[in-house]
Amino acid sequence: MNTSILVNRIPALLLILLLLPAGVIRAQKRILIDVSHGQKFWNDPADMTGKDPKFIERVKYMTNEITKTAASTDAGIGYIKSKLTAEQLKGCDLLFIHIPSTPYEADEVAAITGYVKNGGSLFLAVEVDFWATLEQSNVNAIVAPFGIVYGQNSPDTLSGGYTKPGLIAEKKWNVTYHGARQLTGGTPFCFNNQSSEPFGTYVKLPDKGGKIIALGDGMASLYMTSWKDVNDYQCQEFMHDVFAWLLE
Repeated sequence: MNTSILVNRIPALLLILLLLPAGVIRAQKRILIDVSHGQKFWNDPADMTGKDPKFIERVKYMTNEITKTAASTDAGIGYIKSKLTAEQLKGCDLLFIHIPSTPYEADEVAAITGYVKNGGSLFLAVEVDFWATLEQSNVNAIVAPFGIVYGQNSPDTLSGGYTKPGLIAEKKWNVTYHGARQLTGGTPFCFNNQSSEPFGTYVKLPDKGGKIIALGDGMASLYMTSWKDVNDYQCQEFMHDVFAWLLE
């Protein structure tokens, strides 16, 4: 048989799969962004018909940036648009929750904590009372079982923050910060410029390796590279390091 004829009949993708060494092929990791709990900034751009054009433009910018971050860690993004369930999280490598303003129901909290306890990764950013109070969002119900607790608004008012190089951050990145919610527990790695009060911390569970990164300020994770006359905050670099650790 003329093997060249046979090869020509094999679809290009299948041929590539056949030629790849064993162990090279693996599914892309999946990041799920929760947009079902009154999130103040994040949304699916496909669901924004009739919204303020400036808001749509901003969401498209952030979506483009987080897609870049995800791609740099071999991941893709999707959205949770309804009540959060354990079934949804079965195919999730990283759950992304950013400034929710409505509470998570008890079974949703159980689904998230169970997901982390079984090896899942959680990114959680919370802001000051202006955006949502702790009573409105009940985020401590999610992270307190892992030793992380959100407190009151920070008294520090100056802009600007930084990361401490270590397990999470590759370098000392300059990151956006302006007011934050106090945060205790875990291992701090993000600090503000005014008093070096921590506003970012992480936890890795010893058993199945579940991971949490919690932030008390959401600006860097909104890819706000400019703020208060500073135009070079390193949000993309920061978020890459955060996602890389959560997804490794």
